[in-house]
Formats: sequence, structure tokens, C-alpha cells
Amino acid sequence: MKKLFPLLLLSVLFLCSCNQDDQWALHPEKKTAAQAFAQVPADFIPRKLTVLSAGDSLTQGIGDSTNQGGYLPYLETMLEKEKGIKEVDFYNYGVKGNRTTQLLKRLKTPEMKAVLQKSDIVILTIGGNDIMKVVKDNIENLQLSTFTTEKESYQNHITQIIEAIIQGNPQAKVVLVGLYNPFSKWFSEIKELDEIVADWNKTGQAVIANYPNAYFVPIEDLFLNTNENLLFTDNFHPNDKGYEMIAERLNKTLEEQVLPDLDKTPYMVNSEEN
Repeated sequence: MKKLFPLLLLSVLFLCSCNQDDQWALHPEKKTAAQAFAQVPADFIPRKLTVLSAGDSLTQGIGDSTNQGGYLPYLETMLEKEKGIKEVDFYNYGVKGNRTTQLLKRLKTPEMKAVLQKSDIVILTIGGNDIMKVVKDNIENLQLSTFTTEKESYQNHITQIIEAIIQGNPQAKVVLVGLYNPFSKWFSEIKELDEIVADWNKTGQAVIANYPNAYFVPIEDLFLNTNENLLFTDNFHPNDKGYEMIAERLNKTLEEQVLPDLDKTPYMVNSEEN
């Protein structure tokens, strides 16, 4: 019996070690269960989106036969079809004839500042009236050099507008809609206007490139490369189809770039500038 006890003890220890190994082998789901909590998708709980639309007549919706705000109702319908979006609230601050300087002043009013503070996205249509002012003021002696000088002012004003938005809400995503050229119907003798609009769009893109929370949406090609009439009877503003196409271009940028960035780290304002 004395000789058997050590053998019995060794056998028990051996069996215990075998049982332990078998126990780990029979429960691989423990590791899998831990991985299941790795990350919840951003669109798991649909969100409410607040959008501030500001600028000129394109935001106001001049030429829209429904008088509902141009591209806004089309874009709202498109956004609310996104699985991560439950509801979209649009605030329309478009004013016919507004130039960059006038929009900058309005952004600093208590009413717009209050809306800006709660906005997820700010969409801007601005700059067309800046070009039109150059045309009207210099119609008797219109030179390309005049547009170059005014383009520098446009660049400064767009920069100030972006900075004002960031100061009011560092988390907001800013979307600048590019310019298009409806001027050929009014000033067909000025062949350089396509070139001027393209040059101003490059300027807008250059400003936007300086801000990680800002995006540029080109629409110039929509009105150039088509045989379809996209202008209202005034031959200046978009018609219903024109606004719908602008909304489609906007939605594409929002879907692919802006919405995925909403939960990322906001743009930090330099405290020395405050």
C-alpha cells in the first residue's frame, strides 16, 4: 500500500492536469464573447442632425417653384434615408443678393449665433454676388485684372466666415458649395467668365483646404456639361431640376466625407486668437 500511494497521487495530478486542458479546449466562446464588445457602429443609434444653411439666393431658393428653399427639401429627403440619420432640422438663412461681407455680418448676429451653436453642419452658398458686383461696377471697362483684385478680397472674406463659424462652434462641419456660371446668358460677350468662375472656385477650395472640418462641393460642371435646362426663367438662378442636382452633389459629399467625420475630434481654435 505504501508503494501504491505515490503512484495514486501522481495519477490524480495527471488527471487533474488533463481535465484543466480539456476545460480550456471546451470553452473557446469565452474569447469570442470578449471580442463582441470591441466597438459599436456609429450608426447603431440613428441620430438627429441639425443643419444651418446660410448664404445667398441659392440657399433662399430663388427659382424654386415650390418656394420651399431650393436644394434644402431635396437634401433633407436624401439625408433622412441614411440609416444613421433619424431626423434632419434645417435652418435656412439664405438672403437674395448677399455677398461675403453681408453674410459675415449676419453670422455675428445673436439669432444666427444661437443656431450655429447647436448645428452639426453649416452649408454655405456665397460668392456669386461678389462676382456680379464686379461685373456691374466695371461693365464699361471690364478687365480680368479687376476680377483678380476682387478675388483676393473674396479669399479674405471666406476665411473670415470660416473662422467665425469655428469660433461659434468648433465641432461644426463647414461645407462650401462652389460657384457656377449663369452669367453667360446675361453677358455672352464676356467669354472669360467661365475662366473667372473656375479661378474663384480654386480660391474657395484653397481656403477650405486649411481647415480639417471643412469641405468643398463643386457644382460648376453640372451647369456646363449638360444639354438640359437647369436654370429658372430669369436665366440666372437654378430651376427645380437644378436645385435637385445640387442636392444630389451635396448629399454625395455629406455621405462619403462629412457624416463619417461627425464623431471625430473637433477643430481646435487657437486660444491665442480668442
